[in-house]
Amino acid sequence: MLEIYFIAGTQDVPKDKLLPILETSLQSGITCYQFREKELMNPDEIELLAKACQKLCHKYSVPFFINDDVALALKIGADGIHVGQDDMAILDVIASCAGKMKIGLSVNTLQQAKNATMYEELDYIGVGPIFETSSKADAKPVTGLELLRAIRQSGITLPMVAIGGITSGHIKEIRKAGAQGVAVISAITCSENIVQTVAEFK
Repeated sequence: MLEIYFIAGTQDVPKDKLLPILETSLQSGITCYQFREKELMNPDEIELLAKACQKLCHKYSVPFFINDDVALALKIGADGIHVGQDDMAILDVIASCAGKMKIGLSVNTLQQAKNATMYEELDYIGVGPIFETSSKADAKPVTGLELLRAIRQSGITLPMVAIGGITSGHIKEIRKAGAQGVAVISAITCSENIVQTVAEFK
């Protein structure tokens, strides 16, 4: 699931382009999609777009995650929810979602990764930003590959997906550092050949 984890919303691509880009990405072989919407403000509009993305993911049998919005994830029956350290408290997310969908949590330090191991309901952690990223205005400090290595060296076995400024040229070193896969936004949304880009990530 974590091999090629695509994240996008209308802040990353124009609204009319999101579904075509998602479908091309699904056809090209992404293994997971996270709907992360930071631009639209109308809840009905967000839900409609989320459902359209979800429908595409189901068509290609790829897990559909929602970022941060637990209520929406529960309402439309998402396959998973992903939250950050500053979003809804992970205990509350677990209380609402465990047993109903997969749960992912972002970590930016070794201590946060250690804390994550206390929750057996977590399915994976998102680690980063590994490199400089332009996709998040409020991105946390860059961790480099060192954090991935430190997490594995500390004995943590939780599945990890690396995120932040990742291109296909980084894949080997990221896997070597212990991550199961990579999460990408701009590598796909800004790609002129999505089929080729996804192939390079495999």
